[in-house]
Amino acid sequence: MNKIKVFVIDDSAVVRQVLTEIFKQDSHFQFLGSASDPIFAMDKMNNLWPDVIVLDIEMPRMDGLSFLKKIMTERPTPVVICSTLTTEGSETAILAMNLGACDIITKPKIGLKDFLNESTIALTDAVIAAASASIKHLSNPSKITESKVQVDKKQELSSLQATEKIIAIGTSTGGTIALEHVLTKLPKENTPGIVIVQHMPEKFTEAFAKRLDSICEIRVKEANNGDRVVRGLALIAPGNKHMTLKRSGAQYFVEVTDGPLVNRHKPSVDVLFRSVAKQAGKNARGIIMTGMGDDGAAGLQEMKEAGAETIAQNEETSVVFGMPREAIKRGCVDHILPLNEIYKKIIGYG
Repeated sequence: MNKIKVFVIDDSAVVRQVLTEIFKQDSHFQFLGSASDPIFAMDKMNNLWPDVIVLDIEMPRMDGLSFLKKIMTERPTPVVICSTLTTEGSETAILAMNLGACDIITKPKIGLKDFLNESTIALTDAVIAAASASIKHLSNPSKITESKVQVDKKQELSSLQATEKIIAIGTSTGGTIALEHVLTKLPKENTPGIVIVQHMPEKFTEAFAKRLDSICEIRVKEANNGDRVVRGLALIAPGNKHMTLKRSGAQYFVEVTDGPLVNRHKPSVDVLFRSVAKQAGKNARGIIMTGMGDDGAAGLQEMKEAGAETIAQNEETSVVFGMPREAIKRGCVDHILPLNEIYKKIIGYG
C-alpha cells in the first residue's frame, strides 16, 4: 500500500515537532516536512507535492484561509485544518470547510503538546480520510456561498405543525457542502422534520447550523435536549453529544445526551438511525451521505428492517464513499442517488 505523503504548515515549533513525530512513527504516512508559513511551504512542496496538507489558520505573511483558497484554485489538494479555533472563531472553521478543507482538528492554546499526543488517532484518521477525498467535489473557491437576504420564513416553533414523518440524515467528510446542497433546495412548506448527524467538532455545529439557517428557507438549528421535530425544521446534533429520536404521542422530539464514542464518533449516525428505526419505523426515510468509515450502515439497516425507505449518495458525487458503500454492501439501500437528486426524496414526504 502506498504511503500517504503529508506536509505540515504551522507557525508553532511545538506543533511542527509533535506532528513530525506522529507522522514519522505511523507506517501509513510518508512525512515530507513542515514549514512555519505557506510561503515557505510552497518552496518546499514544489519538490514533492503532498497527498494531504495539515494546515494552521493564524500564521505570518499568509494566513491559512488565503492559502487554502489559493491551493484549491491552483492545485486542489486535501487539507486538514489543525488550529486553535475558539467558539467565536468557529465561523472561520465553517468557511474553511466551504473553501475545501476536508476536516477540522481543534487544538487548545495551552497544554498543546499533551493534547496533540492524546489526539493522535483523531488526527491520523482525519488525514487518512482526507487522502481518499475527491477534492473536485469539495472545492469551488471562486463561489463561496454567502448568506442570502433573509427569507420571511422564520416562524416560532410553537406555530409549526407536528409531523408524523421523519427524515434522518447521516454524513461526515464532505458533508458540510453536501448538506448545504440538499437543505438549500427544500421549501419551507412541504418539508418534513429532519434530524441530522454531521461528524463535526464540538462548538462548530452551532455555527454551521446558524449559517445554514441564514441561507435556507427551512429553519436549521443545533439541537437542544427536548427540541420538537416539526415540519420545516432541521435539527443538527451538537458536536461531542449523541442525539436520539423520541416520541410522545403523535409528537417527536430529540434527546441530546453524553455517552461513549460509537464507531469512534460522538455524535454517531448509528445512534441516531437506530433510535429512528425504533421510534418512527416505516414513517421515516434514512439518508446516508459522503463520509469515511462505516458509521450509519448498521443503523440504516435497522431502519430498513423497520420499514423505512433508505437512500445512499452515489460514489461519483461523494467526497469519500466509505459510509454509503458500507450501507450498500449490507443490502439495506433502496435508492442510490447523486447529490443533486437527494432533495427530491425529502420534499413532499409526509
